[in-house]
Amino acid sequence: MTRIYKFAAAALLTAGAPILARAQQNEPRFYREGNAWVEEVSGTLGAAHNLRVDIAVGSIHVDGSNDSSITYTLKDRAYTGSEEAARRQLSALHATARLQGDTAVIESQGFSGGKMGGEVWVHVPRTLEMARVTTRGGAITVNNLGGRLVAETAGGGINLSGLGGVSDATTMGGDIMVDTATADLRLHTNGGRIRVNSASSRLTADTLGGDLFVGSARGPVTLETNGGSIHVSRTESDLKAETAGGNIEAGDVGGSAVLETAGGTIRLNSARGAVHAETASGAIHLGRVQGGVRAETANGGITAEFAGSRLVDSTLETAVGDITVYIPSNLACSVRAAVEMASGHSIRSDFPEVKVTSPPRDEEYGPREQSASGPINGGGPLLRLRTSMGDIQILRVAAH
Repeated sequence: MTRIYKFAAAALLTAGAPILARAQQNEPRFYREGNAWVEEVSGTLGAAHNLRVDIAVGSIHVDGSNDSSITYTLKDRAYTGSEEAARRQLSALHATARLQGDTAVIESQGFSGGKMGGEVWVHVPRTLEMARVTTRGGAITVNNLGGRLVAETAGGGINLSGLGGVSDATTMGGDIMVDTATADLRLHTNGGRIRVNSASSRLTADTLGGDLFVGSARGPVTLETNGGSIHVSRTESDLKAETAGGNIEAGDVGGSAVLETAGGTIRLNSARGAVHAETASGAIHLGRVQGGVRAETANGGITAEFAGSRLVDSTLETAVGDITVYIPSNLACSVRAAVEMASGHSIRSDFPEVKVTSPPRDEEYGPREQSASGPINGGGPLLRLRTSMGDIQILRVAAH
């Protein structure tokens, strides 16, 4: 008997164990490939609602199709000179493929060290309800799966595409790439980038050491990185993006936007909801904002373009830098602006209703503060602009 059959047979004799069904398995192959000895096993499992793949070392590939059965191929590799040593190392892995109730189980455990690797290929029905794939050291690839997915690796990248169910992916040391997903996504890596090309539902992604990229998202998006930049092209709902050390670039946001970085520039093309933008050191550029704005930077300029005819109370504030706002000619608001250290700086307004005033000039330091206030189009929500050292411009643009 091969070691796989021995493992399955032993399981059948375990007291209290669930009823197991062995795979229809082909004759195992043992051969040399490059600088490795390979043991290859393939077979077919019957119909199942769930899949569990758990291997000690190696990569996992899962592909969904219209077939009703589950087929698999396992390749274990030993990078050693002699066939005898390779067989000895590979015999410790205890590989098995079986049906356990309504779950197809493929395992390869018992890694005892040495230079080893492997791959598992599994073809499953796309209608599979649940798949859980785990490897202690290797990449994970999953394509065209309609059900729920949980993917975990201790050291490798994760590539996902054509996901129809709620999916969780975690790696301790690699990139995560998602092409398309139509249900909720939760992604985490301790040391890599995350890229999502298209997500149709809620997306939550965080990394401790890499950049985040999102192409298109229909649901709410929450992104966090401790050491990288964030790039989002488009989302139809709310966006929350936080980084401890990088730039944030957001395209068109269909809802509200919370954009925070400890050290970088913030750029936003447009937002239909309220915007909160904050950076400890960097410029802030906000385009076509239809809701209120709370923008703050300690060192950098702020530019904001308001769109539409409505506004809620808004504040733009910087310690060192200029502030420029573009206000549609039909927008009603009340402006209150101030430059705390006005020597060499000024406030300029295209709206005559906004009156600029300066206190008496200090003989040594010049004007200590310059301020401006007044209603635009009869007044309305407060637009507060403040800089310690910089110019303020309040510019009129045509109503859209």
